[in-house]
Amino acid sequence: MLTADTLSRSLRRISHEILERNASRLQDLALVGILTRGVPLARRIGDNIRRFEGLEVPVGSLDITLHRDDLADEEPEVRGSEIPFEVAGRVVVLVDDVLYTGRTVRAAIDALMERGRPAAIQLAILVDRGHRELPIRADYVGKNIPTAPEERVQVSLAETDGEDGVVIVE
Repeated sequence: MLTADTLSRSLRRISHEILERNASRLQDLALVGILTRGVPLARRIGDNIRRFEGLEVPVGSLDITLHRDDLADEEPEVRGSEIPFEVAGRVVVLVDDVLYTGRTVRAAIDALMERGRPAAIQLAILVDRGHRELPIRADYVGKNIPTAPEERVQVSLAETDGEDGVVIVE
């Protein structure tokens, strides 16, 4: 579905869109990647913004494990968040690889709000596959890929998997 080149192009476009939408408040901008694959995507967007504008946007990582609603009977593995900046008053762009039901994003918003009250929360997603269960919509989308509920979107990133790409798995 997405090759390394199209994935990179999508992230560059998302980076430009973030800059355009937030032009009047770039000094308040921060990126927070949702563990696991949202973190390298957030870093790449931050690198793009630095190359395009010379602006160093702070990047953090968010562990949503304790906010998920599907782990009630399991012993969750908490990896920990790393947000080296104040969230309060910032425009925080949450970054993740795939948007599906919306439950991950809901958990991320809950986890982020525990750290302070941002001026705004925006959502950047590499792949939107549809099938929402909650009223959540991404502000920035790399690619809309309609899928069947039984299919899975597999995102591979060089940082975590050794190569970039997106495929649909039956």
